[in-house]
Amino acid sequence: MSNILEAIHSLEDKLQTLLSNYEFLKKENEILLQNTTNFQHKILEQQQFIVDQKRAFDVLKVAKAIDGSGTNTRDTKLKINTLIREIDKCIIQLQD
Repeated sequence: MSNILEAIHSLEDKLQTLLSNYEFLKKENEILLQNTTNFQHKILEQQQFIVDQKRAFDVLKVAKAIDGSGTNTRDTKLKINTLIREIDKCIIQLQD
């Protein structure tokens, strides 16, 4: 009879250990999921920042080309023509 009681107590101890491990791992998983969400949000912010910076860089390139301070008058004319075509496309889309 005492073997059965010892086995039951041993089983209860192991079950208690498993439950505490489960709770710990559950909390750790929640923390890791929250961290993952935070990192994904930061990645999206950084990607948007990169897009904004590329856009600003392109605008700066166009502004420098339009400035005409360099010897690239041909490039400046091509940029202006490209901008005019893009504006014309936008106007056509707005009229539809």
